[in-house]
Amino acid sequence: MNQPVAVPEVLSADLPAGAYLLDVREDDEWAAGHAPDAVHLRLSELSVRGDEIPRDREVYVICRTGSRSAYAAQALAGAGWNAVNVADGMTGWAVAGRPMISETGAEPFVA
Repeated sequence: MNQPVAVPEVLSADLPAGAYLLDVREDDEWAAGHAPDAVHLRLSELSVRGDEIPRDREVYVICRTGSRSAYAAQALAGAGWNAVNVADGMTGWAVAGRPMISETGAEPFVA
């Protein structure tokens, strides 16, 4: 039986500038509010769209609270990516006052 791969974690407030941020939330969550430079790829699409994720740099994975992103980061790390979980998710991102944009035209929020 395979042992789980240990994945490093970071808080959203400590995310390095210019980091590759992969948002694995659902479409409605993404539309409500997301980090301006994030790349959206739903968790359910990870296995079929993995070739879109760069392998030559750290990939910071984020969701709403850090649970789905932990699962995604562990799967990516197990498949050879250098993945880091954003442990406090977009909830922590908003609390930290980091910038957010919305796809709806309304004020962005974490859904």
